Amino acid sequence: MEKNKNVIPPCFTQRNQSADRLTELFVDVAQERRIKNGQRPAERAVFRKLHGVAHGRLEMLERIPKDLKVGVFSRDRLDAWVRFSSDTAPNLPDLASTLGIGIKLFGVPGPKALGDDGDTCDFIMQNHPVFFVDTAEEMVAFTYAGVVANDYPGYLKQHPETNRILKAMAKVEGSVLTANYWAILPFHAGEKQYVKYRLEPETPPENVANNESDYLAVDMRRRLAEREYRFRFMVQVRTNAKSMPLDKATVEWPESQSPYVQVGTLILPRQDICARGQAEYGQGLSFNIWRVPESQRPVGSIAEARKIVYAAGARARHEANGQPLEDPSAPRPASASSAPLDTCIVKAVIYPSIGVARVGTSPDEWFVGPEVPNPPARPLGFYRDKKKRLKREAARFHVYGVNAKGEIVKELDASNAKIEWQVQLANTKAAWYGFQLAQDIPEAASAPPTTLRNPGVKDRASLAITPKPCKVQGKSAKPQRFDDGQFMGKRVYLGEIRTDEQGNLIVLGGHGVSASYDGSRAITFANNEGWHDDVSDGPVTASVEYDGQSLLVTPAWVVVAPPNYGPQRKSVRTMWDLMRDVAITNGSLPMPDRPSFTKEILPIFERLNGLQWVNAGFAAGFGWKGAVDLTSPETLARLSSASGAYVELRRTVALQFRNYEVDAWSPKPWPWLYGDAMAIPAAKTPRQNAMLTETQLALLEEWAEGNFIEDYDPNSRPPADLSEVPLGQRGDVLTQAALEFCLADAFHPGCEMTWPVRSASMYMAPFRFLHAPDGWIAPNPSEVFTSDALGLPNGPLAGQQAGGITRWMAVPWQTDTASCRSGYDKSYDPYVPSFWPARVPNQVLTKENYEVVMDENRALGERLAAFANRAAWIEPLGSTSYTHQINNMIAHFDHLGVVEVREGPSDRAHFPAVVEVEDQHIPIHDVALTGHVAHRKHHLHDTPVQVGATPYASAESVDIMTIEKVRRFPRGLQS
Repeated sequence: MEKNKNVIPPCFTQRNQSADRLTELFVDVAQERRIKNGQRPAERAVFRKLHGVAHGRLEMLERIPKDLKVGVFSRDRLDAWVRFSSDTAPNLPDLASTLGIGIKLFGVPGPKALGDDGDTCDFIMQNHPVFFVDTAEEMVAFTYAGVVANDYPGYLKQHPETNRILKAMAKVEGSVLTANYWAILPFHAGEKQYVKYRLEPETPPENVANNESDYLAVDMRRRLAEREYRFRFMVQVRTNAKSMPLDKATVEWPESQSPYVQVGTLILPRQDICARGQAEYGQGLSFNIWRVPESQRPVGSIAEARKIVYAAGARARHEANGQPLEDPSAPRPASASSAPLDTCIVKAVIYPSIGVARVGTSPDEWFVGPEVPNPPARPLGFYRDKKKRLKREAARFHVYGVNAKGEIVKELDASNAKIEWQVQLANTKAAWYGFQLAQDIPEAASAPPTTLRNPGVKDRASLAITPKPCKVQGKSAKPQRFDDGQFMGKRVYLGEIRTDEQGNLIVLGGHGVSASYDGSRAITFANNEGWHDDVSDGPVTASVEYDGQSLLVTPAWVVVAPPNYGPQRKSVRTMWDLMRDVAITNGSLPMPDRPSFTKEILPIFERLNGLQWVNAGFAAGFGWKGAVDLTSPETLARLSSASGAYVELRRTVALQFRNYEVDAWSPKPWPWLYGDAMAIPAAKTPRQNAMLTETQLALLEEWAEGNFIEDYDPNSRPPADLSEVPLGQRGDVLTQAALEFCLADAFHPGCEMTWPVRSASMYMAPFRFLHAPDGWIAPNPSEVFTSDALGLPNGPLAGQQAGGITRWMAVPWQTDTASCRSGYDKSYDPYVPSFWPARVPNQVLTKENYEVVMDENRALGERLAAFANRAAWIEPLGSTSYTHQINNMIAHFDHLGVVEVREGPSDRAHFPAVVEVEDQHIPIHDVALTGHVAHRKHHLHDTPVQVGATPYASAESVDIMTIEKVRRFPRGLQS
């Protein structure tokens, strides 16, 4: 049995071998072993855990003592790159680790004490004034005890001073930017003078313990993103040989005998240390305390050993990583240089890449849809004409000239280019497959077969409304109508196109006319045989001549959708979020290194809060003074901060969102929306309810850990219109504005678009649908849709033709809109989860209750009750039966309310400054139902659902628990 593991064999401690032995232990044994075991990239031998790399400068004071103005300090200003790290493994916690700073200065030409020439100079310091052993020989003994004998405790027991210093070094530092650093060893200051160095932070430290593993990196990134940080570069002159030894590294030179003197300031300007390549650049740098002018060379046996060990470690690391060992001659630029914009236009691109128009009943009045993601609220009454009919929402398309990089150079319009627009619209719903379930999820195998609609109609072309393409050009071009398409021999108007005063394209859809060719009434939510509606979609193209030359043109697409009854509201996961996730997953867009709080985290919270105006459950949960109001000023002040003080708060919020890998079919996780596989009773699948995109969840996780851009400014105002957006960003902004007001959940089947948009094969570029080749004749569909068709290169999820996007949707759209509600399982909650509250409200604040809220002469309790009382949005549909409701919706969908923004009362302590109120609540007299309701040639599994109608019955009292929409798996889920 070994009695003393720390007895070192004499052959290991021969005279003048300390540097070689330390190289063997640190580099050959430890570092090379990690490299051989597959460490990629190869790391340093010591101070392996990186906290951050920053660029800066060292500015010397004007009046430096003459005897100190040598070497580096004889310069006025030097560029610097600084690496902050800890002497621990990258996967271990930061807390109580020894901090190190490596400073590489540029602009110091000439021979170096390391034995080479170059233009750089290095300083290496750590956050303790002394080392834990005196000499290189003692360092060999200490390292031998740990690396060879595996007995650090035994060594420390025999060396109490080393033990004491190591314990003192294990101190808490709140930030690498507020710590003191010492160079530990003495250095020459000329030939006859010796000095030590220290960095003093100008910012007082806040050394609060933090158990987060990487809190120092998070803190450094956060602080430098906000402002610059400075360190005073201090020098202590050796004045007493006895009390200030040159080769006893455990001895701190007494400041009482020689105080430190400032010679310069290390300045780290405000910066993003996560900028691409910055950390990698710093990791590639090598530091050596001997890379200094001869007049500033270090002193002592430990310094002599470090010269060799650090050089060997750098050589091993660079060779393993395939990097040149030479030190850089010039610093990496602090920021990527931006070349002047190339103004040579080589192509024209149409934006938005997907535009959205919406139907309306007004024959003449219309408005242009959102062109910025956060448009200001429209004035009261804006969405209706004088006769209270819904205006149509137009999609406006712009043309931009781009350079070879795809950067927008100029907007092209009728004033500077010749543009001829062409649009083709089609509605092919009745000739396509019915909806049972999204076909790209596993649960589709358990749903009824997806078969063709109207299978008894042999002339399939008679079911497709396919008007001829329309063209317009110039300024204020007259309307060209899509009115020559037919459904079963009857002409159907799908909309029109025109241009505005600048020559931009305006696309208008239909008037919301839905009908059956045989006079029958609708009886189900999605697949009404013999019916058509007048939504549509199709390609938007143009021929563009600019500066005498024809340009290649990147086309776009337009989708004509149902009305937007909540024009200021967005779903928690929008269509833009979904398509962005598709592009990131497919590799055509990059995943952000860090999320912007304002652009990527805050919108999620604002959407949850905003749904309070269209759903009573969201009002109680996330609304004004709700259980979890994430948008109050006090809450946002904490959520927008990356401070470690709020890490558990952020993590708690992030973990509330549904994750399919963790959560089952419980309705409790956020965002309280039904999913693609929704059924009543609840389907035993996570897709019973909706989840954010994988990208959103990943960004929330980064935010929770504090790895995000702190860019929240409560006083900032987003662009109110396109003119406030920089030219180069306008194309993407137009697309985002169009798609953020479209729903991504649930695809059951959906509102504007549905599940095929999740397929990467649908796109030619991010957010831009792939067009089928000109003259393409699509294969005839089989009677039953199978999953085999999903991957076919010429299948339905490849290049698209007019009508290809909306054909998967409900026919007519009104029946699905009237069926999509909230809180189907009243035993859980009468209001949540919900289907599409952002587009199809569930419960709303009526004008009558709003008037009570605004009457400050009434009792506060009465006003608060009125504010909390949300009425059923579907109330105008009546309570006779479900069948009456969906047919009433078809006939009078414009009777239902649009939720408008209004000013709140003045007593802000009790009510919000802005509220949203339903504009009207007009009852619909039941339309007459024909005998065709009870029986059709092609049997459907839905039946008219009746309740006893009374003058006081609510539309919500109609039992819809047996309708097809919520009975998706009649035979249960297949395992």
